[in-house]
Amino acid sequence: MKPRNDRFILITGCSSGIGLHCAKGLKNLGYRVIATARRETSLTQLRSLGMDVFQLDLRSSESISGACEQIFDFTGNRLYALFNNGAYGQPGAVEDLTREVLRAQFETNLFGTHELTCKVIRHFRQQGEGRIIQNSSILGLVALRYRGAYNASKYALEGLSDTLRYELADSGIHVSLIEPGPIDSEFRANALRAFEANIDMDNSVHRERYQRTVERLNEPGPVAPGTLGPEAVLKKLVCALEDRRPKARYHVTYPTTLLATLKRVLPDTLMDRVLRKL
Repeated sequence: MKPRNDRFILITGCSSGIGLHCAKGLKNLGYRVIATARRETSLTQLRSLGMDVFQLDLRSSESISGACEQIFDFTGNRLYALFNNGAYGQPGAVEDLTREVLRAQFETNLFGTHELTCKVIRHFRQQGEGRIIQNSSILGLVALRYRGAYNASKYALEGLSDTLRYELADSGIHVSLIEPGPIDSEFRANALRAFEANIDMDNSVHRERYQRTVERLNEPGPVAPGTLGPEAVLKKLVCALEDRRPKARYHVTYPTTLLATLKRVLPDTLMDRVLRKL
């Protein structure tokens, strides 16, 4: 295995939270981190931390193509790994999601990630090795109320990644999923902004539950039991990068392990009761 200082890793969604923490953590470990973000203010922040930075908007094919061309040129076609972290959560009851809002969730969380991954795979095939690490979620394993758009995007990412892992067997390219439960990050604040922008709370039959959701999203600090810091994701990311035989899945937080286990052993009726209480 190459030394860390000779391994380039491309990370999406580095503006805050898990992406920012993992970019800084891997850089401190000696990796050659390629940090990407959408907004110029985020890029400026990353540059101030000494990162190698490129603008990348997962909603835009033109942005993805342009960023890949620049990144491959910058690395001398020596990219070692891709960490698909860029995503956001769109809260709201399924019946309150318009087609446009659901499409926007998939554009970032699935379609853009898929397009970027396919471009990187072609590069990995040429060099005979590579690692693709998908930042999924506990909500790619179990569904919760008012998370329908995010649930759907992460379930789709899980299925696509499993299929990709089968198709890339014996190619030297490994595919792993990291499945975090509650992580202390900016995710909740970003979800609140998406909710306020895209859900008509006042005219919804769910408005009373929405009000409680808004109150929860506005609470400071962790609100879910078992919440860990982003360093828990970094630990699993390093395993996915360095394990000789990387796992298909890396659970992060006790809630992920517990719910994944319950889903395997409980009948649907009992599992539904458990999830409706969450």
